Amino acid sequence: MTAPGACFRLFRDIDGPALCPSGSVVCVGAFDGLHLGHQALIGAARASARARGLPLVVLSFEPLPREFFAQDAKPPRLVLPRTKIDGLRNLGADAVGLLRFNATMARMAPEDFVQRALVARLGAREVWVGRDFRFGHRRAGDLGLLEAMGPQAGFRVRTIDDVAIDGERVSSSRIRAALVAGELDLAERLLGRRYAIDGRVVRGAQLGRQLGYPTANLRFGGKTPALSGIYATFVHGVGDSPRASVSSLGTRPTVHGREPLLEAHLFDFSGDLYGRHIAVEFVAKLRDEVKFDDLDSMVEQIHRDAADARRALDGASQRSQPAF
Repeated sequence: MTAPGACFRLFRDIDGPALCPSGSVVCVGAFDGLHLGHQALIGAARASARARGLPLVVLSFEPLPREFFAQDAKPPRLVLPRTKIDGLRNLGADAVGLLRFNATMARMAPEDFVQRALVARLGAREVWVGRDFRFGHRRAGDLGLLEAMGPQAGFRVRTIDDVAIDGERVSSSRIRAALVAGELDLAERLLGRRYAIDGRVVRGAQLGRQLGYPTANLRFGGKTPALSGIYATFVHGVGDSPRASVSSLGTRPTVHGREPLLEAHLFDFSGDLYGRHIAVEFVAKLRDEVKFDDLDSMVEQIHRDAADARRALDGASQRSQPAF
């Protein structure tokens, strides 16, 4: 790998040619959400990497281990893979290893992961992890194992104090719970920004257009979203400033939908957004998703939702939404 900051590299495999023959600083974790705790850890690793003149490599997994072990009921996901990659790059990563988590990796002894991924592949000189980091078969690897292997393997283990808000550690699980409860303000404080979902607009059934409410639709690629319901939102990526909108996130039970879909209706807008990359920023939850007896009842409620969203957004600050 070239000098830090010279170019960005993405890799998926634990084995292969050495990527950092002159050494690297490695940061490892799930990093779902890239919240304030993640930002602090990666920021400390980045500062050390720059001081040492080494590239910063961030290792994560796809799917996340908790998703792999819960195939029948996948847990909610805060960010999709592309968003995480972009966010890690924005946080200063020179390379991101989005390692394929499969049955082989699930059976891998933690000592093998250290030797193959950290030492042989990346030439780690420092390894940064959270204090509760676990890895390897049956989660047998932890901070203590890394510290025990470090001297012989040629790396030093580093960590930081937990980032806490209201006396409680900032964590992805805490953010998921806040989103499920509709506590968007708490989620924003833990993330350091409003929660947003981004992606490329895809074609839907165009029912919204027929009902007078055309929507820009985002899919989740088999992932489970961390929230559902009807929201007042801003849409980024359409013009120079965020667009006020009302958005629905769920399975659309009235029209017998199954796959989760994010549908954003932009107020006072007409145009073709198919293929456009947008970010939907969640400002306030209006209500839960419900099943209506007929489309007329649903349209009446959409009228009320749109009015409620306009009121919720009136005076709400419009923010420059980061890529993560």
